[in-house]
Amino acid sequence: MTRAAFDPLALSVMSNAVAMIAEEMGTVLERGALSPNIRERRDASAAIFDAAGRMIAQAAHIPVHLGAMPESVRAVIARQPGAGDVFLLNSPFDGGSHLPDLTMVEAVSAGGTRIIGYAAVRAHHADVGGMSPGSMPQGAVELVQEGLHLPPIRLVRAGRLDDSLLELVLANVRTPDERRGDLEAQRAACGAGADGWRALVSREGAARMRAACDALLDYTERRVRARLREIGDAEGSASDILEGDGVSEAPVPLAVRLRIRRGAFSLDFSGSSPRVRGNVNAPKAVVRAAAVFVLRSLLDDDVPVNEGIARPIAIVTPDDCVLDARWPSAVAAGNVETSQRVADLLFAALADAGVPVPAQGQGTMNNITFGGDGWTFYETLGGGQGASVRGPGPSAVHVGMSNTRNTPVEALERAYPIEVETYAVRRGSGGSGAHRGGDGVVRVYRVRERCTVTILSERRLRAPRGAMGGGDGATGINRLNGKALPSKCRAELSPGDVVEIQTPGGGGWGAPR
Repeated sequence: MTRAAFDPLALSVMSNAVAMIAEEMGTVLERGALSPNIRERRDASAAIFDAAGRMIAQAAHIPVHLGAMPESVRAVIARQPGAGDVFLLNSPFDGGSHLPDLTMVEAVSAGGTRIIGYAAVRAHHADVGGMSPGSMPQGAVELVQEGLHLPPIRLVRAGRLDDSLLELVLANVRTPDERRGDLEAQRAACGAGADGWRALVSREGAARMRAACDALLDYTERRVRARLREIGDAEGSASDILEGDGVSEAPVPLAVRLRIRRGAFSLDFSGSSPRVRGNVNAPKAVVRAAAVFVLRSLLDDDVPVNEGIARPIAIVTPDDCVLDARWPSAVAAGNVETSQRVADLLFAALADAGVPVPAQGQGTMNNITFGGDGWTFYETLGGGQGASVRGPGPSAVHVGMSNTRNTPVEALERAYPIEVETYAVRRGSGGSGAHRGGDGVVRVYRVRERCTVTILSERRLRAPRGAMGGGDGATGINRLNGKALPSKCRAELSPGDVVEIQTPGGGGWGAPR
């Protein structure tokens, strides 16, 4: 079987077949998980890989997870997995994003010892230990303060669970029963992916599947390079800041020079800040994920989403850079907040190169974590998307590198000692323009018992920018009992205390008519 044997129809059928395996994995995970963060908010991602560790298809999940996941699978392959082995990892130096994102990878065989593919699921767990409930600490200055650090460990060998290893993991978290349930859901999701991949290989044959994987990746790469050639040779640059690193409120500068030439997409982040003390350092895999997301946004909807998108991308980061975290850098906010700023930076550089892009969206995930005696709760909040030439930006949505849902008020209040007093669209927070930016949201929590709250956010000082004469979106606001809080903070709460988050609006597009 050769690659040329796949006509467009056959290739489309194969592309959808593998994509549906990943979607089924996501469905199994969401239905089986215990925590509202995974079950309701769907802070998880699934993908399927071939025997070489190349991502062949992903579910329509979270860009910051999926763009980095191939490196995690390759780190597992380096451990020489056997048939039926399942690995668990979260190391940011092995393709992980930050420590709460636990990645499970199953080596798939067709019944013998030969590996025919890998099923992988990444899910954000509401606690993995560390200095702060929820493992999203403000003020961490080294990775070990953020939680349990796992290089690829063999949790299941030849289908048999290593109970002692699982006990070790659960002994280092604040909510072991919930973690056990979510890990079991991840294992079931990987199993569903393994079953789907085996069934497809059995039906199509191993040789045809290998050829199909090659053809799908090559086809996606051709579409990406064709789109870049359509844009033409172009160069652009941009700079921006992060509003402190969680230890200091001093701005953290980021810069990029973007070049499109002969179908290649080159990014040079020289001029960005060196590594910082706080936890906005980002692993290079997260920067790569942002680049994949931005490049994907330039493509038509019918382009298959697989590792072929990343082939034209070349990334340069300076040594000891905030965008190439090395041991022992803390990274919890790098995954959620720095990734958003990198995406904003790349869109700004594209605009500078003359490529039409939307105005800036909210540019933050608005991370909020509560933790008390025997419980932890984490969520991110939506905001305004930037408007574009096509129309207004949507309101109250997750933007950029996040693609989760909200936590339903009923599910939150049933599971935790928290009341949601207000949850509403923040009217008028989107930027003005011929097309208005989307509005943010207002979410007000009242706690019923002593606990802590940690907030990691951005765009509280520097507004999302409008485009082509459009107005800026409103900055976000954090408050405790009516008093303003900084972008990144942690506080002890007493019963009756009220935390209010107002998320940013998106920028407007075009001068108002």
